[in-house]
Amino acid sequence: MTGSSAAGGQAGTAVGPVRYEVTDAIARVTLDAPEARNVLSGASLAALNDALDRAATDADVRVVVLAATGRAFCAGADLRGTGAAASDFTARYTGLLARLLDHPKPTIARVQGHVAGGGNGLVAGCDLSVAVADARFAFSEVRVGAVPAIVSVVALQRMPRAQAIELFLTGERVSAARAREAGLVTRVVPDEARLDEAVATWVGQLRLGGPEALRRTKEVLGRVPAMERGEAFAWTEQVSAEAFSSAEAAEGMTAFVQRRPPAWARSS
Repeated sequence: MTGSSAAGGQAGTAVGPVRYEVTDAIARVTLDAPEARNVLSGASLAALNDALDRAATDADVRVVVLAATGRAFCAGADLRGTGAAASDFTARYTGLLARLLDHPKPTIARVQGHVAGGGNGLVAGCDLSVAVADARFAFSEVRVGAVPAIVSVVALQRMPRAQAIELFLTGERVSAARAREAGLVTRVVPDEARLDEAVATWVGQLRLGGPEALRRTKEVLGRVPAMERGEAFAWTEQVSAEAFSSAEAAEGMTAFVQRRPPAWARSS
């Protein structure tokens, strides 16, 4: 599918601080308030949630890329506007992180600039993430008297506890390389050109996988770590049987034997 649309608006337009575009089966969700360092506000959270919902239900979308403009990827919560409506803001932020974790399509964070506070949740919530080397990361909540509470739900799924202890408690601003060492970021590249190359490589690899197989694999990655062993074997046995008997698997195995690309790869 080739085309573009904006979250909450008409094709070819941008509404508020978020842009939504679909091109060649890739949904690109872009934080676009560079003058405000792409802070998370009620408006941006609503637009992000809407964009992720649209990508989830669009059969033509194979991969979601979360990106941003300007020098900051996301500076966290808008400290000027969250106090009076904290419960509404946190509900929207929780909803956003849940949408990222449960999204049926593979998600990639393209991190071109600095990340602070709740912005780390956007990175940790994506399946894959790549950051430029000069980006800086900070769980800065404690330095303004707040707690990295909601963000911990996604961050602690990626980061060893020892790493999280240091970064959460100190609030120190660290390099992209340190964020990768801590498990927050998948890959670090030297510049924005390499950033796009890394995203393109992952997109190409992901589009070779069956759409339903990718969705179920994400489900396995999310559910199995929290299961007791016997429960995990019972559930994954069912998942495996369903997958092997599916039309998608039949096409994939036939294509393998015939030494041709499967239908989903040919249409990518």
